[in-house]
Parts: sequence; structure tokens; C-alpha cells
Amino acid sequence: MYTILEKRVLAENIYLMRIHAPRVARAAKPGQFIIVRIDEFGERVPLTISDYDAEQGSVTIVTQAIGASTRKLCALEQGDALADFVGPLGRPSEVEGLKKVCVIGGGVGCAIAYPTAKALHENGAEVTVITGFRNKDLVILEEEFDAVSEHRYLVSDDGSTGVKGLVTNILEELIEKGEQFDEVIAIGPLPMMKFVCLLTKKYGIKTIVSMNPIMIDGTGMCGCCRLSVGGEMKFACVDGPDFDGHLVDFDEAMARN
Repeated sequence: MYTILEKRVLAENIYLMRIHAPRVARAAKPGQFIIVRIDEFGERVPLTISDYDAEQGSVTIVTQAIGASTRKLCALEQGDALADFVGPLGRPSEVEGLKKVCVIGGGVGCAIAYPTAKALHENGAEVTVITGFRNKDLVILEEEFDAVSEHRYLVSDDGSTGVKGLVTNILEELIEKGEQFDEVIAIGPLPMMKFVCLLTKKYGIKTIVSMNPIMIDGTGMCGCCRLSVGGEMKFACVDGPDFDGHLVDFDEAMARN
């Protein structure tokens, strides 16, 4: 059993949980994910690792309560335990050798963007973070991003965060002002990642996206998470979840979702 060491409310229906899972924590890398089952009858729920601490033996996940299984998961409290916590799965994000990176997070995707931004920062890269939400009530992980970035921008659809607009508006402004990024990493809703990639392709900036399609087994056997990348079929669970965003067929991915 995997005990919940900590539970926090980040925003409405969005919860952070720190789970005691020493073996997973020792092996975890940014960009990887786990699959959790609440009990022996539970659905397999894939969740990206939001943080990990090998010394404490803990793995942090962030969950939005939107379906039956995630609502049941989010109803658990500190001290409760999960039946299964399998991982780490997927290929780690590649963060070595990058000097100047823009990390873009959208909505709950910010929980996935954070460990990558943290790893880049710890490797000495200059990290710019752009996060976007529908409104200020859904903003998460502000302090965490502040700690791992040299520059941070926050936007919202309705302007309630202080700046109204899209993450692509900020990114293009920075590029037009002369910022030169080695790489852009975008994680969030498919439409957001698609338009970030269309923008960066225009400027010739390498862009990595984290694809999180429907997934069941996490080992490449079920085929549910298949994607078209560069005209080839890939499985997000074993070939990703990170891919070259300029090669991903986003329209197909959105249609399948």
C-alpha cells in the first residue's frame, strides 16, 4: 500500500498529493509518469510525476477531479493509502546541455511543466516560464515556478491574473524583443501546444511537447495512446511522452481524444 503523506488543495477541484513510494522516488526523472489504482477494483489512472524526493521516498502528483476515478482519488485524505502506484513510466525529459529555455504550461499541465523547469534550473539553464489559465482561481504552483525560473509570466483568458491573453502572445513578444531560446517546452491542452508549435516553427525554434492521450496499460500493449509523429505511429507511454512538437499531428490527436 502507498500512503498519502500530504494533501493540499491547489485550486478548485485540483489537488496535490505526496505519496510514500520509495522505489519510484529513487528512479523517477522529470517528464515520467505513474499509473495509480485506488483499490483492487479501481481504474488505472495515469498521472505525470509533478515532483519527487528520493531521500524522503515520496512522489508528488497533481490531480484534477473531473471523472469518477479522479473524484474518488481526490476524496482520499492524508493517511489513506493507494493499492497500486506503478512507475516511473515513459522516457525522461532531455534537459542536459540546454542553456536558455522557455517552459510553457497551460492549466493543470503546469504540474507537468514544473519538474522539467526545476531540472533545467538545477542544471544551470536560464529558465523563462510562461503559464496560462482560464482565470485567477485556477492558478497553481506560483511559488514553485518562482523558485526555478529567472523570468516568469502569468496570463489568463479573462485577464483576472493581471494580464489578459494567451501564452503564445507572451512568447512572440519575447522572441520579437530578441530573446533567443535553445528550446521551447510546451505542456498543456492540445490546442495550446499546437499553436505554440505553429509559432515556434515560424521562428525556427526547436519545441518539445508532452503528449498525454488516453492511456490504459502504460507499456505500449493496448495501443490507446498512439500518435502520429513525423508520419510514423508512436506510443506516448513508451516512445514519449515528450516529442518534437513540429512533427506531431495535433489535429489527429485532438480528433482521437
